[in-house]
Formats: sequence, structure tokens, C-alpha cells
Amino acid sequence: MLFVQIIIINTINNLHCGNCVKNIIILLLFCNKNVLYYMDFDRKFRMTDNKNNLFHKYREYRKKRKAELEAKKPLTVTESILSWIKTFVGALVFVMILHSLLIASFIVPTGSMENTVMTGDFLLVNKKFGPSTPQIIPFFNIPLPYAMLPSPCEPHKGDVIVFVFPGMRDEVEAKEFQYYLKRCVGEPGDTLQIRDNVLYVNGKKQPLAPKARFENDDHDDAVETYHTFPINATFTHRNYGPIRIPKKGDTIHLRTTSEYENWAIFIQREGHYVEWNGHQATIDDNASNIYIVEEDYYFGMGDNRDRSLDSRYWGFIPRDAILGSPIICWLSWNMYDEYNNELDIFHKFANIRWNRIGHSID
Repeated sequence: MLFVQIIIINTINNLHCGNCVKNIIILLLFCNKNVLYYMDFDRKFRMTDNKNNLFHKYREYRKKRKAELEAKKPLTVTESILSWIKTFVGALVFVMILHSLLIASFIVPTGSMENTVMTGDFLLVNKKFGPSTPQIIPFFNIPLPYAMLPSPCEPHKGDVIVFVFPGMRDEVEAKEFQYYLKRCVGEPGDTLQIRDNVLYVNGKKQPLAPKARFENDDHDDAVETYHTFPINATFTHRNYGPIRIPKKGDTIHLRTTSEYENWAIFIQREGHYVEWNGHQATIDDNASNIYIVEEDYYFGMGDNRDRSLDSRYWGFIPRDAILGSPIICWLSWNMYDEYNNELDIFHKFANIRWNRIGHSID
């Protein structure tokens, strides 16, 4: 309304009549209890109003704000540094919360999932399987104590999953905090077996992922049996199992030295002290020949079946370690040269794979 009134006043001002007539017209049109307009006809215009008028309040606010800015002293060096620190910490906290609850970005360091994802792919990952309190300090990769929050979804066979690496076969804890990316091929309670590189779950042959690959490695390596999980099994990556994937409430037998060695690390990862005293296992200083599993577990394998360090070598994936699933590749570049040496940042940018950007992951 104010804008319309100003336009009308300017129009009246351009009329070819005396100033007195113009003033009378303006007063007749716009005189009311809230606002009175006056015009001096040297092209200057001013407005008076009562204190309840919104324009008056805004004008007073602008005057006050201008006075505050003019009175504000320049920041000292210390104040400037503190201001920058507060801004940085605020941004860091925001990124940590976003990363832990909703969505995160990961770079793929190895080729174990080729050709579904490639080395050097940057992936956006939703946290639908495992929102949590912040797990790391971004940019510094410093791990933090964290707690898992209720998740809206459960992982299933065929899902590509991102999880916190539990550690190598003989480690209770991983040496460093790392995120791994594998395909879920077995769920809690499933019996899994691989025969001549063909995967069976609960006796049923499983379909290959659309972009899975093999290296035409059709021979078992006897040395490999010393490196696969469990310790005393004679499995290879091509002929593995059968093995049951632990489910919460399952019973694990510890009747022999071999059974104890196979499951000692597993039990310790669940937070218990276990040892073998020569003929009997003790768990938390209590003699026992059985152990009741406290959590659900999953089995993960790489789509590059012959070149993947996965559950066949280091064991099961705890449910609480599974965080989410990749959505899309938002950037991709070559990370290594032909001699497998990592490229510097300039050569990485020079080797961006434009055709990978925007690819969905399934």
C-alpha cells in the first residue's frame, strides 16, 4: 500500500496545477490517523507517522544498527584469531553431526569391489543402517568413542555396505580406525559355502552382482589355508565353508583346543576375557565349554572375488559396525600410476574419470 501511495503522490506532483491544489488533493486522498504525507515540490519527500507504524519501527531499527556499527571498535589480533577458531569449530561440529547421522563421503582406496566401484571413487553414503554419535574428527581421522543410534533399516544379502573394519583375523581390535566397503552376502543365521568360486547360502546358489569380476584364478593355493578364517579351517577363497554366520543367541562350542583357537578372538571382540588352561576354556574366569553369541553378524565379500581381503580372511562383521550404503559416485580419479605408486594431487586432478561421476551404486 505504501508503494502505491508513493506512486500516486509522484503522479500528482507531475500535474500541471498549482502547489496548493496538489497539497489539497494529497491530503484528501491520504490523510488518516496513521500516516500523513507532505510533499515539498523541490522533488523531496518525507513521511511522519505514529510509533505503531511498521515503517517507523524499521527506520528506528536501521538507525540503531547503523549507530552500533559505527561505534564498534576494530577487532584486536587476539579477537580475530578467537573469531576464526569459533567459526572453524562450529563448522567442524556441524560436519561431524551430519557425517554421523545422515550422510557421509568416503573415498575407495582399493580395487576389491571392482567393477561396481573403482579405486579412487568418492562415494556419498547414507547412514540408514547405523546412525551414531560422531565417530571421528573430520580431516584429522582421529577416532572418538561413539554410540550407535536406532536405525530405520537392516542390511540384507545383496546390499553394498560401509562398516567399521573390525580388525584382521588375529586382532581383537583393528590397528587403526578404517571404513571398509563390501557386499553383504550372508545374514545372521545363514550357512554359507563357496565351491569353485560359486557362492551358496543355505544350499541355494547365489546370483553374481551385475559388475562382479574374477581373475580366472582356478587353482587353490595351499598356503592360503593358513591365512583364512577361522584359524584351523582349511578354507581357501575359492573353496570356503560351510560355515554358519553367528546370530544373537547362537551357541558356540569350546570343547577342544581347535574350537577354542577358532573362536577366542571372536569372544574377545564381544568384550570377554577367554583363555584355555590345557583342557578347559574359561570365560571371564568361569569354566565353560560353550559361549552364547551376544550380537548379530554378517558376511561381506568384494565383487572382485579373487582380489578381495574380506570376511573369508578376517571374519564376521558385527551388526553395530555396519553404518550405511553408498548412493552415488560424485567424483572419481586415478589414484595410482602404472607402477602402483600413488599420484600427487595435481596428477589426480588431471586424471579425473568424468564418465564415473553421477553413477549410482548397486
